[in-house]
Amino acid sequence: MDKPNGPSYLIVGRGRWGARMHAMLVGEGRRAEFAAGLRRGVNESSGAYESRLAQTFSDSAAQIVWLCVPPGPYVPILIRAAFAARLHVIVEKPWVYSREETALLQDIATRAGLRGGVHFEYCLLSEIENWRRQYEQQNGLKFGGTFNVHAGDHLGISAMQNLGSHLMAMREHAVPHSRLSKIYCGYELPDERMVWLDFDNQRVATIEFLASKQPIVQRFVSRFENSLAGNPFPFDFAFAHRVTENLRLSSS
Repeated sequence: MDKPNGPSYLIVGRGRWGARMHAMLVGEGRRAEFAAGLRRGVNESSGAYESRLAQTFSDSAAQIVWLCVPPGPYVPILIRAAFAARLHVIVEKPWVYSREETALLQDIATRAGLRGGVHFEYCLLSEIENWRRQYEQQNGLKFGGTFNVHAGDHLGISAMQNLGSHLMAMREHAVPHSRLSKIYCGYELPDERMVWLDFDNQRVATIEFLASKQPIVQRFVSRFENSLAGNPFPFDFAFAHRVTENLRLSSS
């Protein structure tokens, strides 16, 4: 068997997204396997459960755990177990955890020299990176966006929280000083994915990314893996919490 091209991954979650990430990683030459036996026993204490998860992660051949599961109270447990096993962690959005829990998890990672990241792949669109280079420090911009999908809600997460987190992450990454004009998100609607910037009541930039074929997930993987050697990685838990807070404030 050929030597894996990069770190090995352990995928938590055997649903559609887990299968898609597994196929992508294998296609990129990475070794990837699915985690098994992660359900908590009926009489298993929380401490014993977390310790068993950590041992399961430690016994794998992985360096990175990818949590391909919806948000929930089990996610911080899985993150802590992975960190206890000395593994890096990628989590799917949206990030729904408190400021205190976010800070705790970020602190554990920092003290252990480990990386935790949240998968905001649309931030890796080349057009968003161009915005970041051109507009990151500019004041007076207004950001707006639309993210509608024809599919229904299969996860029990509101469209604003689920799809809106992508839009707000793009704003936080590329134009953090912009004001929010309006974002629109919905299920069971004609597919539409677009972000724009206005300045002085004029549209100055638009990105339509519905039909984009850019390898943004692969770019995210590359950015995350490069960060393991000390390179910057912006999409950590603190970034994800800012996205969630900004989204909450925009909806209030």
